[in-house]
Amino acid sequence: MVRAGLDKKPREVAEMFDGVARGYDRANSVMTVGFDRRWRIKTARALDLKPGERVLDLAAGTAISTVEYTGSGAWCVAADFSLGMLERGKEIGRDVPMVAADAMRLPFADNAFDVVTVTFGLRNFVDTEASLREMARVVRSGGRMVICEVSQPQFRPFRFLYQRLGLPVLPLLARPVSSNPEAYRYLAESMGAWPGQRELAEIISRAGWTEVAWRPLNLGVVALHRAVKP
Repeated sequence: MVRAGLDKKPREVAEMFDGVARGYDRANSVMTVGFDRRWRIKTARALDLKPGERVLDLAAGTAISTVEYTGSGAWCVAADFSLGMLERGKEIGRDVPMVAADAMRLPFADNAFDVVTVTFGLRNFVDTEASLREMARVVRSGGRMVICEVSQPQFRPFRFLYQRLGLPVLPLLARPVSSNPEAYRYLAESMGAWPGQRELAEIISRAGWTEVAWRPLNLGVVALHRAVKP
């Protein structure tokens, strides 16, 4: 089975997610002890979508979040680099527009969306800052971005326990419900290597977004970042 490395070669990342698509949503719920649902709800609240808004849900996986966002009355597109993920979403009846897309070269016109969001996918892009610039390209002036992603706990003793004890356990939790347990070893490694909240905010600002703000969730294990395109 394919296992991506921290160099995040796009083909390896796509093939890895293709291989875990069938059990991906279930594995996420097991690994997060059900918190994945709560994080999606908090992301939806941060998005504050309005009826008729055009929303790009990037790295949408099986479109589980995309379907939930449509409840606001917004028009939402699920985009992902993994065809296996999108096909799994269609197979289980997630009836939203789906587009195969590379975050480095999105197949959308300039200013095509009012909102762009990524939930637990930004850290899998080969170039974080470049992908954030590309997201800004397809969002109109004044449009919004919300990122929900893993982070680094700010309280040092808890961060130590999280990195030394919490992250190594994740692949073990996923093993009984995943078709490719090695993929979750990569996911745990990528979580450990990901920057903290302020560092990610600085990357977002360098990519051209303004009004960057963040909110830690669950003691900083996860964080929401919000920004506006000038």
